[in-house]
Amino acid sequence: MSPAALPADERPIDPTPVHTADLPPTPTRDRTIPAEAWVEAPDALRHLGDDIGGPTVAYKRRIGPWLLWRAGPATKADARYWAGHVDDLDRAFTFRLQPDGSGEGVGPSGTRHQRFRTWKEDLRDSP
Repeated sequence: MSPAALPADERPIDPTPVHTADLPPTPTRDRTIPAEAWVEAPDALRHLGDDIGGPTVAYKRRIGPWLLWRAGPATKADARYWAGHVDDLDRAFTFRLQPDGSGEGVGPSGTRHQRFRTWKEDLRDSP
């Protein structure tokens, strides 16, 4: 039986070291995996939120071959998302979400996105 799902802001931070191959394909609902726990985490990811108050950088899920992480809260707030390709972590893209709900980021196709949804679709459609 799996643990009960907790609201995102109530999930305890799990500092247990984890390797890339062990990052789950779907969101974790019972804990938060911080970037510090990811053994292969690139330096850019560890510092993803430095300019927005240094929030915890947390693993979200896989989108195809992309590993999705977020610095900051999920609600309308200062946040930045990072997606790195599982086979080449230097191939990474970010999306900046502003407190007013606006955002901006370039996806793997080279397209500049204003909406987080279309940025994620770009990830999904780019092997």
